[in-house]
Amino acid sequence: MSNLQLALPGVLPDPSVEWVWSDDFDEVSDVKRFEHTTVMRDEVVRAIAPRVGGVYVDATLGAGGHTVALLEAEPKARIVALDRDPTAIRVAGERLATVSDRLTLVHATFGTLRGELDALGIDRIDGLVADLGVSSPQLDDPERGMSFRREGPIDMRMGADGETALEMLDRLSDEELANLIYEYGDERRSRRIARSIKKALAAGELRTTLDLRRAIVRAVGPARIGGVDPATRTFQALRIGVNRELAELEALLGALPDVMADGGIASFLSFHSLEDRLVKRAFAVADWAPLSKKPLVPTDEECAQNPRARSAKFRAARWLGREAVE
Repeated sequence: MSNLQLALPGVLPDPSVEWVWSDDFDEVSDVKRFEHTTVMRDEVVRAIAPRVGGVYVDATLGAGGHTVALLEAEPKARIVALDRDPTAIRVAGERLATVSDRLTLVHATFGTLRGELDALGIDRIDGLVADLGVSSPQLDDPERGMSFRREGPIDMRMGADGETALEMLDRLSDEELANLIYEYGDERRSRRIARSIKKALAAGELRTTLDLRRAIVRAVGPARIGGVDPATRTFQALRIGVNRELAELEALLGALPDVMADGGIASFLSFHSLEDRLVKRAFAVADWAPLSKKPLVPTDEECAQNPRARSAKFRAARWLGREAVE
């Protein structure tokens, strides 16, 4: 076990596991203990290869797995970790207090990275990792309303501000909702689904995530045996829309030339084609040198241990900066 692991209370001997869910809510109060397995941990560390004195950004702190991995790889590196979820920031602040001299936590969306670095007096960074997946604690918490597997409010926000999914459903017209579901969920039956959702909303029958799933099933029918749940694509689309996930990613990708030091590594873990396409396009210009021709994917062993890693694609590229001009 490394010195860093010994210094971090609650970190388990397996470095890929950050902390463990507890059903004892009297003990955990508002800070819920949960298990979240870091996706492609070793691949991220190998790509970024942190060095002594380097400054690195974890753009999606979550449960802190990639931050811990980078600090373990180079204890004399500095990490700036962002997250739009105040709970993630609060829990990480408690968990990682012993390395606070090397870690700066920022409650912000990663699309505002340049401004956040300016506020910290940081001009350039040596590396960045952004895990674009929704964390297990967010998916598994029914109060977040991101999953139809447990009943909860139709919220879907990663942070604590902005409109909820229910408010967005009320604001959008039938056509706007159908377009959102089609664009962000690749759902061909989006018009039928949108009409059914708006009908349920008008009838006062849309209060929880299970109500939302029922409205979707009424439009498209139940899942086939062994198939994907019929609500999956629509829930994904609504979550992306509520959190402006693609707009935030585009803002981050656009800011990279202004924040990366020459030779610095930017890396992204994406979990659906919309994200991966944006990252691939950004890395295709002459200023970037991708570290691999195709995205890396998790090993079979990792997928067996963590099924939520199955759809992950990892892309990393070196910022050439002045080298590209010369």
